[in-house]
This record gives sequence, C-alpha cells and structure tokens, in this order.
Amino acid sequence: MRHVEPAPDALRDLAAAYAIDTEYWDWQGQAQSVTASTLRAVLQAFDVDASTPEACATELARIRRERRERVLPRCVVVRAGRPNTVAVGAGGAAAARIEFEGGAAPRPVPIAAEPDRGSSEITLPADLPTGYHRLAVELDGVSHTTELIVTPERVSWPSSLDAPAWGLATQLYSVRSWQSWGLGDLADLTTLAAWSAREHGADFVLVNPMHAAEVVAPINPSPYLPTSRRYGNPIYVRIENVPEYACLPAPARAEIDGLADPLRTADAELLDREPVWVAKLAALHRLHEAGMAADRRAAYAAYCTDEGEDLQRFATWCVLSELHGPDWHHWPAALRDPTDAAVAEAAAVHATRVDFFRWLQWLLHEQLHQAQDDALAAGMRLGVIHDLAVGVSQTGADSWAFQHVMATGLTVGAPPDAYSQTGQNWDQPPWRPDRLAELGYAPLRDLFRNTLRHSGGLRVDHIVGLFRLWWIPAGTAADAGTYVHYDHEALIGILALEAERAGAVIIGEDLGNVEPWVRDYLHERGLLGTSILWFESDPVTGAPLPAERWRADCLASVTTHDLPPTTGYLAGDHIRLRDRLGLLTRSLDDELAADRESQAAWIAELTCCGLLPADAAPDEHAIVVALHAFLTRTPARLRSLALTDAVGERRTQNQPGTSDQYPNWQIPLGDAAGHAIRLEDVITDERAAEIAELLR
Repeated sequence: MRHVEPAPDALRDLAAAYAIDTEYWDWQGQAQSVTASTLRAVLQAFDVDASTPEACATELARIRRERRERVLPRCVVVRAGRPNTVAVGAGGAAAARIEFEGGAAPRPVPIAAEPDRGSSEITLPADLPTGYHRLAVELDGVSHTTELIVTPERVSWPSSLDAPAWGLATQLYSVRSWQSWGLGDLADLTTLAAWSAREHGADFVLVNPMHAAEVVAPINPSPYLPTSRRYGNPIYVRIENVPEYACLPAPARAEIDGLADPLRTADAELLDREPVWVAKLAALHRLHEAGMAADRRAAYAAYCTDEGEDLQRFATWCVLSELHGPDWHHWPAALRDPTDAAVAEAAAVHATRVDFFRWLQWLLHEQLHQAQDDALAAGMRLGVIHDLAVGVSQTGADSWAFQHVMATGLTVGAPPDAYSQTGQNWDQPPWRPDRLAELGYAPLRDLFRNTLRHSGGLRVDHIVGLFRLWWIPAGTAADAGTYVHYDHEALIGILALEAERAGAVIIGEDLGNVEPWVRDYLHERGLLGTSILWFESDPVTGAPLPAERWRADCLASVTTHDLPPTTGYLAGDHIRLRDRLGLLTRSLDDELAADRESQAAWIAELTCCGLLPADAAPDEHAIVVALHAFLTRTPARLRSLALTDAVGERRTQNQPGTSDQYPNWQIPLGDAAGHAIRLEDVITDERAAEIAELLR
C-alpha cells in the first residue's frame, strides 16, 4: 500500500463540496488517500482556487452561500409515479407552475412556505408525464425557471423478449466480406444479422462503437476514442448501397469500383483504416457532386433541419480539420472557439464542403436505419445493439464544440485493477458535472437519443462513469487520480427516459472497480449489467459461481473485447502479453499460477455440471463449447457469443492500459490457425454453426 500524506482539512472539505473523493477503496480492498496536489488540480478544473488553506476557506464559504441563495436548482430530475419536492431558496415564492413538453396547458403546483429557513418548498404531483418540462416560480415579481425532467421508474422490458435471447458480439470493422472495401461495413452487418437470425435464431448483434473518427490522418484506430459520439463514422457506409451510385453513368461507376478493387483483395496482417477512408472519401465526393433526385433532396433537407446547429458545427469541424489539422488546439486562435464569428465565416466560404460532411452523416443515418430494419425483418427480436464509448478525444469535434462543458487539464481513466495493474489513462476530457446540470444535461440527452434511434439496445461502456469517473491530472500517472461523482439519478434517469421512448434495452458494462450498490441501482432502474464468465465467482469462497446463482438482469458472455478470445485466454495469452508490455505488478510465474488455478476451478465446475467428461482431459474446443453451454444454464436475459470465439480466433483485439505498444483494434477476424477470414467463411463455418445452435 502506498503512503500518502493526508490532505489538509480545508482542502478535503472543499473537495467534498464538489463531490470529489479524498480517499477511495482500491481493487484489493485497501483504503487509499488522494494527494493534495491531485485535489488541487481537480478543483482548478472547476475554476476553484485551492492553492492555500485561506483560499480553500474563502471558496467553501462562497459555494455554500451561492447554493443557499439559489432560487431553483440548476436542473430538477425526478421519477414518475412518486411525489417529489423542490426547495425554493432566497425567500418565499408566490406561485409555481409546470410548463409541459409538447405545449400542453401549464399546471399550477402548490407551494409551502418554510419561514424558519427563509425558503419555500414546491410539491410536485406523482402523476406527471415523463419528459422534458420546465418548472417556473414567481418570486418578488420576477419569474425563475429551471429544467424539470421526469424519468421512468425503470426501463420496460420489451414484451417480445418473453424468453432469454442470444446474439453475436463483434468488432464490425474486422468482419470483412469480399464486397466491402477492406473493412467491415453496414452491409456486412446486415448479412451477419440475417445469417445468425435465420439460420440460428439469434436476436441481436452487438457491435463496437460506430462514432466519428478523424477525417484526416492520423486516424486513431480505437472505436473507444472517437472524435465525436454525437455523430458517426462514414467509413461504415457501403458505397454501392448509396442510391446516387446506381444513378451514375457506367464509366463513373467503374471509376469508383476501381478505388475499391485493391482494398477488397488486400490481406495485410493488420487493418489500416487510412487507405480505406481516403478511397471512400473520394468515392463519396464523386457521388455528392452528382446530385440527388428531388425526393432525396427533400429527405436530406428534413434531416438537416432536424439536426440543426449540432450537425452544422460538426461538419464545420470536419472542414476546419482538413484545412488546419486534426487537433483544434493548434488552429488559428479565432477558430478554436466554435462561437467565434471567424468560424461562421469559414463555414460560409467552404459551404459546399460543409454540406458534403453533413450529407455523409445523412447517408450513415440511412444505412444504420436500414441495418436495423433488415435485422428485425430477418427475425431478430432486438436487432442491432450499439455501443456507447465513455468519452471522446481531447483533440476532436466534441471537445471543440463542448469545451465550455468539459474540464481542462485532466483526463479520465481507471485506477489499477486485476487486469490493468498500473491503471489506465484513456486520454479523454471529462464532463464537468456542474456545467451539465446548468444545460439541463442537453448534450447527453441528444447523445443518448441519437444513438438509440438506430437500434434495439445500447451497451454503455463503463457505465459507472455515469456515477463517478476517475479524473487524472495532466502529466501524472494513471494511479494518481481520484473519483469525481456525477448526479447518477439524473444521468441514469435520462438514459432510461430515452430508452423507454426508443423501446430499447440498456446494458451497462459494470465491470472493474464497481461499488456493489451500483449494480443494485441499475437493477432497480431496469438496466442490465454485464457478466463475464471468468469474473463470476462466489464473493466468499472465490469459487466459480454456479449457473443458477447468476443474476438474471444481465448480458452474459464468456469473454469480452478487453480479453483475448477464449482459446487465447485458455492458453494464458493475456498474461504473457501483459508481462511483455510491463503491465504486471506480480511476477509472470505468480500470475500464470493464479490463472491455472482459476481455469482448473472452472473446468471442475463444468465437469460437475456434466458439460465436460470426467474420465478424460478435455481438448480446447470441448472447453470452449462447454463454457458457452454453461451460459445457457444461467438465468441471464441476454447471452452473447463473441464472433471470435465462434470461429476459433485467439488473438487479442485490445489490451487495456496500452496505446501503441500493441496493435489494438487492428486485428482482422481470423480462424483457429490465425489466417484472416472473410464473412463468407463465417456463415459456412461448422464450428460457428455448432456454438450458435448451442445458444439458440
């Protein structure tokens, strides 16, 4: 256990006022104190001076006074079906009313004065409809308003899912067909969904985040470090499915096909997004120049109207990136602020190119929508489940557009845990909780809504980030951070509201250093958790958790993209890789011994269940099959088969705690022999069919 000198009391009190942890429990159950320098750096991101004890006392008095004198909270988030109260500060209010989303007649609400405290209390009725409303009060002849968000008590479970469902989980870019341009695309997703649904009764396909990436080199390969989560990555568009392609003269189509041919036949050891993007960008530019039929022009105009300023700003960022480079911090000073007149002037000068990038988002929107429709038409009960990354790049579109809502001088990550024992720094700026509340959580509302509109479900990576996030001061090690807490009742409530409106399920990735009450809370709100077989153990004995004791409200799987596929896991690949990269804090021998002990316990459990023979040592494939058969004995509502496991791949897709030390997110789908395979091979693979039928 590392020794840290406790921070001064004044600094600790000030940190607590901003929901910043001054100590925490680590993954080994040890209490850890947060350094004074970390607390000061985090407070500075809130524009708070904590440089001296006197400054801390002054700031603490100020924040307490401001909160006491505030007439209404920055934002009020409540659950439907419950009576709720809202405190009105700074004296008694004369009248209050609710102004409803959609324009229904305002509704007066009662106020009870509390003279002893110089305030009033508004009682909100329990029968308020869910939605985004406004709460208004009259105080001394002045009207004050705040956002009133009424969220569902819990997300309703789809009536179609009256029995457990299974589906595939895949990194879509790695699943290439002979028709795609070197990376898996949305047409490949449709093929994968149709095959798994029609042939094997699958109900969903869970894909990696499809958020926007950089538009100029270098393009970060990680789908979990996007430039924007609000908008998507047009690299997944199937060019030949764009209606304008069919309208081109034959020579123009041949020109576009010529761009695709070398990408279709390329079979490099690693995937390279940049040549794919360059080729697709050229083809899409040609299609954009060709123009659209009148009906499509009208549909595109309607899309742009619906998206409004957000789309215009994102497209402008794309153009400015082409002109000045991918990191907006290095742009001319006037262009670094999206509200500066110089940005609007640049957008006007380059209006045709801005329109091009808006149009790309419309094409992506169309094909995402079509993929979901096709998945449901093939018989899936959920269809596509999308993945929401934790955050965005510090240099990208969202950090530029929302820089006033994000903390500067810090990044988010995770403290050390069993699988990343030196901690993780994800190089993403965190949202400021206070600024989110001031905006009525509008950036997150739009984000959730946009992601859910093309899917039957949403996996939220590191969902504990909606409760607390590990903030790391710039220039320090990943373990030198602390937790900053968010209003989880608001964030989870808004996520539940958007899911309810979309008729979708929500899956929270609740792995790692998670407080037990968080899982209870997610269950209470109707959100599923994530149960990875290797991590499911008896909390007392540490033995494998029997199938009947698994939780029902979860997505259950044998592995995850942050571990090697099961054949690689059984071989200990993940341990040797982390040792080679210097990510272990124990010796290689100790780690391998602990892993062998864990695997032996699971093989014993599978044998006890009758899923493996007791009289012979099982081979690797038999163990993989038995592990997936074990999932079917759990009460889990959703069960997932990694496509890598289905085809026998063993290479790791991502090694947490690394950036360029390992080719994360660049591994093409391969077979048991390590040879790259195509989607056409997957749908005829006997091994894949065997395990899929097992999960049917």
